[in-house]
Amino acid sequence: MSATIAAPATTTRKLGAAQFLGYAAGDAANNLAFSMTSFFLLIYYTDVVGLSAAAAGTLFLVIRVWDGFADVFAGRVVDRTMTRWGKFRPFFIFAGPPVLLLSVATFTVPGLFDSHGASLVAAYLTYGLLGLAYSLVNIPYGSLAAAMTQRPDERAKLASFRMIGTAVTTIMLALVVSPQIQQYRGDPDGFQRSLLITTAIFAVIGLALYLFLFSTAREAVQRDVAQVSARQSFGTLRGNKPLIMLCLSSLAFLTALFSLQTVQVYYARDVLGNANLLTALTVLSVGAIFVVAPLMPRIVRAIGKKRAFLSFGAVGLLAGVGISVSPPSTPWVSMTFFAIMGISTAGINTLMWALEADTVEYGEWRTGVRTEGITYALFSFTRKLGQAVGGAVAAFAIALGGYVGGAATQSQGALDAIRYASGFIPVVFIVIGMVIFFRYPLTERTFATMVAETQARRLAAAARPAP
Repeated sequence: MSATIAAPATTTRKLGAAQFLGYAAGDAANNLAFSMTSFFLLIYYTDVVGLSAAAAGTLFLVIRVWDGFADVFAGRVVDRTMTRWGKFRPFFIFAGPPVLLLSVATFTVPGLFDSHGASLVAAYLTYGLLGLAYSLVNIPYGSLAAAMTQRPDERAKLASFRMIGTAVTTIMLALVVSPQIQQYRGDPDGFQRSLLITTAIFAVIGLALYLFLFSTAREAVQRDVAQVSARQSFGTLRGNKPLIMLCLSSLAFLTALFSLQTVQVYYARDVLGNANLLTALTVLSVGAIFVVAPLMPRIVRAIGKKRAFLSFGAVGLLAGVGISVSPPSTPWVSMTFFAIMGISTAGINTLMWALEADTVEYGEWRTGVRTEGITYALFSFTRKLGQAVGGAVAAFAIALGGYVGGAATQSQGALDAIRYASGFIPVVFIVIGMVIFFRYPLTERTFATMVAETQARRLAAAARPAP
């Protein structure tokens, strides 16, 4: 895609309701593929395809690391792109449909083979292609927020709407898929047919959501370089200490989150004894975003992003311990701690997106080049690593505990492993994330100074007579 039109310099104009709703719709579409795999792909592989938990865990580790490198590739593609529709918006039209179709294939093709070897190869191929396609839509989507506005309060609001889009989709997935898990337990063929119909419907819904995002998004932040060279892209990453620290801390937090997400369905079905309870656990944990998101701009104004990030992490420590030690005979105790964990993850995830956009400003302030694509790609790379490590650790944990796919009942060792992967493993990684983030250098005052200096430098360059 060749350069044609640079984005206009309208960074002070407030965003309208359509822009916020469109941005939420974009993440809702993304999560029809992303959260579907995060929550249900492991149980699909173990209970429908017939893969062992260890084989599935290895697959998660390999493919999600591959996804991370796909993010870097996508970041370079984005930084080199400029069209009459902008830098990011075209990807929602051209990459969105392949993501949705590959999501259908990921939950269909591996189950068509009788041989475990052929099923495993099909799983690697479909999930790997889904990851590549997802990178080509998610990197532009995540980069878009930094191009829509430079106002910190509006970036926090965009991040909140993004998390609302995630929450609505995740709760919907639980409501739709959880009954299928309960209904088709012991009937892999029936579950396979049901998943094919479900993912096909999601593909149609997702396409409509991507079209809504495309029609409402506006790229308003001025850029001095429309197409960024590889040297400029990677040059902005060198010395971007806030970005590096955010990535490392996020890697730890997301390892914790995806360990819990991967085994949450097992926790409901095997520990608590009823897969339908996954809906309640999901509503309580993910639904916390509807409480946290409206309050986030006020929280940020009151105590700042860094202090808020660490505070939500401390809440997660309490929740993780509670999830692991809650007695299965009293599900309401577990549900309470899942709700508390939801508050933690809602706060941390919302702040991550706002913090990532701030690191774009830091990179431009240091180098004079604005590189939303590669900056978000590096951040997304660490998110994919977190998903890889968290999913793999959870899968290996239940494998070591003796989990048997498709069995009517599980051993006590397997049940304990599910509980530990849901709570104690996340606690360890949350502690690591908090220790790293404690030295994060950007404050609200520093950010305001950076943006003002960048704008002053741009105005001075514009006033300088042409040679």
